[in-house]
Amino acid sequence: MKLKVCGMKFENNISEISNLNPDFMGFVFWTKSKRFFNEGNINISGEIKKVGVFVNQRFELILEKINKYKLDFIQLHGDETPQFCKRFESYCKVIKVFNISKDFDFEKLSPFEEVCDYFLFDTKGDSYGGSGIKFNWEILKNYNSKKPFFLSGGIEINDLREIEKIVNYKIPLKGIDINSKFEIKPGLKDFMKVEKLINKMKK
Repeated sequence: MKLKVCGMKFENNISEISNLNPDFMGFVFWTKSKRFFNEGNINISGEIKKVGVFVNQRFELILEKINKYKLDFIQLHGDETPQFCKRFESYCKVIKVFNISKDFDFEKLSPFEEVCDYFLFDTKGDSYGGSGIKFNWEILKNYNSKKPFFLSGGIEINDLREIEKIVNYKIPLKGIDINSKFEIKPGLKDFMKVEKLINKMKK
């Protein structure tokens, strides 16, 4: 089970959390987000995959960020098409986000299977980006793709037992994506909380 810590914003905090060696760290390049990253450099271990988060942004702007920050992945949170995702195949890997509601149709993922490396499932809200609210994870029993995915949306330390149940669905859960429930304020992660989660995941 991989861990992605998303919405990193502050240089010292980035360095601090990187010392815990999460598998992925996410940086939001969407200006409307409270966690918009414009701090400068991203100095983290090469073992940690850097993920740039974008929402309906121009190909050229995303490519500029890929090159500037040496992004390993981009995470597309908007209404991007399969054709748009495919344009990045020679530059980096792609995570496509889908907002899940109680009547979500997993068949709509099929056009993206060949052009994305992972899916990420978050809770459907009024806007793009995380809501900090969980969706009903039981809907994942309907997931019938072999494409690995990340689980997101209001995940807390005490959810690990429920997440184990999802593993037992025999579906390709790649990892979990944490954000707001591990923050002191938007973009500033609580080192002790993240460390506690990582220690629990190791067990």
